[in-house]
Amino acid sequence: MSGFAIEGRPVGPGRPVYIIADLSGNHLGDYDRAKQLVNAAAEAGADAVKLQTYTPESMTINAEDDRFRVADGGAWSGRKLFDLYSEAHTPWEWHAGLKSLAEGRGLHLFSTPFDTQAADFLQELHVPVIKIASFELVDIPLLEHIGAMGLPVILSTGMGTQEEIDEAVATLIGSGCSAIALLKCTSAYPAPASEMNLRAIQTLEERYQVVTGLSDHSPGVETAIAAVALGAQIVEKHLTLSRSEGGPDAEYSLEPDEFAMLCRAIRNAEQALGTGKLGPAPSEDVQIGLRRSLFATRDIEAGELFTTENVRCVRPGDGLHPRYLETVVKSRAAVSLTKGTPLSWDVVLDSAENESRGEVPELT
Repeated sequence: MSGFAIEGRPVGPGRPVYIIADLSGNHLGDYDRAKQLVNAAAEAGADAVKLQTYTPESMTINAEDDRFRVADGGAWSGRKLFDLYSEAHTPWEWHAGLKSLAEGRGLHLFSTPFDTQAADFLQELHVPVIKIASFELVDIPLLEHIGAMGLPVILSTGMGTQEEIDEAVATLIGSGCSAIALLKCTSAYPAPASEMNLRAIQTLEERYQVVTGLSDHSPGVETAIAAVALGAQIVEKHLTLSRSEGGPDAEYSLEPDEFAMLCRAIRNAEQALGTGKLGPAPSEDVQIGLRRSLFATRDIEAGELFTTENVRCVRPGDGLHPRYLETVVKSRAAVSLTKGTPLSWDVVLDSAENESRGEVPELT
């Protein structure tokens, strides 16, 4: 696979985490509210906003049969699918205006299409990337269509078995897609922390050799931050203006101040990960001199035997290294020392006999 980039911006290892604010149905059918969400995403520090592009008719059938209702459990329990999608969908005529607003705020705007007509609409809108939802992971005809569009694809893997993910990735590649990112996702609303299985992020990266991340439906920010620590390079999280105002995704969405906290925490976390190289940090340089070393803890006469009563390992680090305590206490003082004098080889009789003194022993 080639490198993953969105409008020329590389996404992946060594780059800042790409943070997506998913607006979903949290606009509550109000275009002005949708614009407020875009502005809130920009002010919070997101890199992109994501819409969902569908019509209720393209998602399901307007039927009364219980098959067309959400099963018990979760925020949508018992809801009729057609009614849910009618409430949550983003009118297509909003897309261009929201995209213009987002770009003016320095954000990418893209969307999740749920059928080929929606995918074509988004291509005509010149979105920089296509997102595929977990539920469409198994919609092979849709994946073939999207793969042939020539755009990078972010694919969520919720509910997917290894074989299903294999097939989806192979389908996209076989259709011409050359840039794929995979998001670990638990398709429960909200998703319990105990079922997030964040280590699968690393499994996805190792198996498919692609950029990986998290599509997060859990409450709060902890899961997303933990995902960054495990190597997530993309984080997608739902944004709402206020959970108290309700909406189909409100229960597991973040409010603007919480989303801003998430963005700050992610930026701090990715800096804290560092390079993995062992050694002191620059900020520790001033502290190194405060480590322990060998000092005279009382007055010592010339020729007097060093003992653990008159020599100790204390702070600061101006004296001999603590590793030499055993050698020193077998020797005598070459000169008189006052309490608080740091020991050096010059004040230890017969110190020249051990040529290795002052060297760091090698590990075996």
